[in-house]
Amino acid sequence: MAQDGFGKRARLLFASAVGTIIEWYDFFVFATCAVLVFDKAFFPTADPAIGILLGLSTFAIGFIARPLGGIIFGVLGDRIGRKNALVVSLAMMGGSTFAMGLLPTYASVGVLAPALLVLLRIFQGIAVGGEATGALLIVAESMPGKQRGFWTSFPMIGGPAANVLAAATISFLTLRFGEQAFVDWAWRLPFLFSIVLVVLGFWMRRKVEESPAFIELVEKRKSVPAAPLSEAFKHFSKPMGQVFLVKTAENTLFYLFTTFFLVLTVQFLGLARSVGVGALFWGSILEVVVIMAAAYASDRFGRKPLMLLGLVGGLGAGAYLFSLPHGADPQLVLQATLLTLTFHGIIVGSMAPFFTELFPTHVRYSAMSISYQVASVVGGSVAPLIATLLLTATGTPHAVIIYAAVMVIPGIICVLLSKETRGADLTAI
Repeated sequence: MAQDGFGKRARLLFASAVGTIIEWYDFFVFATCAVLVFDKAFFPTADPAIGILLGLSTFAIGFIARPLGGIIFGVLGDRIGRKNALVVSLAMMGGSTFAMGLLPTYASVGVLAPALLVLLRIFQGIAVGGEATGALLIVAESMPGKQRGFWTSFPMIGGPAANVLAAATISFLTLRFGEQAFVDWAWRLPFLFSIVLVVLGFWMRRKVEESPAFIELVEKRKSVPAAPLSEAFKHFSKPMGQVFLVKTAENTLFYLFTTFFLVLTVQFLGLARSVGVGALFWGSILEVVVIMAAAYASDRFGRKPLMLLGLVGGLGAGAYLFSLPHGADPQLVLQATLLTLTFHGIIVGSMAPFFTELFPTHVRYSAMSISYQVASVVGGSVAPLIATLLLTATGTPHAVIIYAAVMVIPGIICVLLSKETRGADLTAI
């Protein structure tokens, strides 16, 4: 029986990690192509700088759709279970991403091409809106509470691990076919390849069992709340606000350190695209380790100290990155990336269990998803766009430091005023 229990837990952790890696791989391939390719494939008539802004706008649209996904899958997850909602979100993400690899370009069908791109991006955003919190919750509610921080790090490594996979795939294709061929046609291959990963993830998630906390809720109540989102807003607006402020700070830093970083590398530092992609590859590998280490440390020292370290350190690391001069040595760029993604990993590893410990089971998916995803719109969706506009307007990334501070400082204040949640009983909240 003990071995069977261990096998179920191992299968859950593996499936949650692989599933989130797959979904974020799809998201990050789009983000990379939005910077490197889409201005030429879908907006070729625009000025090059405007073309990049239009490409980043399609990237932002996916975020705008995420709160809708948070609502849809949050309510589904609180009503039909976490597992079923996650299976549907993975299938939606996989289908829309594969279809992107088949899209005609502007040269073939004109304005229909970017219109189809935007439509598929909306489906991507809805799917991620359900994935991001669902995988985290099913792990948090299924694993032992004393090591909840460490266990929740498994789905949270999906972001940087997907960055590694996306960067490795794009780097391989660029080296194999050349940068021009990648822009012309090879950009489609990462999207088409994703179908193999999605089939694997779909099969694995079908074998995962439902969250014990959700099963206990259904057995006790004999039903689930008819309007969990309404109840969440009515009774749990304060913890929803906490999630919003911390997630906004984290997500702003993440997309400044990744998506905007690629723009910075090429447009301001004057370096080859491969320098930025390579730095993200190694930085993301490091971040996987940091997330798990920070999550483990949060089980010993608390969520608050680690979140504060990550947020304050992230601001400092960002100031260093955005102070690099034109033509900076690629080694300095790599060092700055390792530093920024280290502090970001500390935030992610400690905030994941903190979020799950703020809500009761019957509204946890809905309350956490909507606040989490709205924060992603306010933070992540527009961060690369605003930073690029600031860079274009001022000719220097120094203004981006001020923008980052404006977005992060409220999150720091929120953490300082929050109660420590380590050791909370999820079924007793």
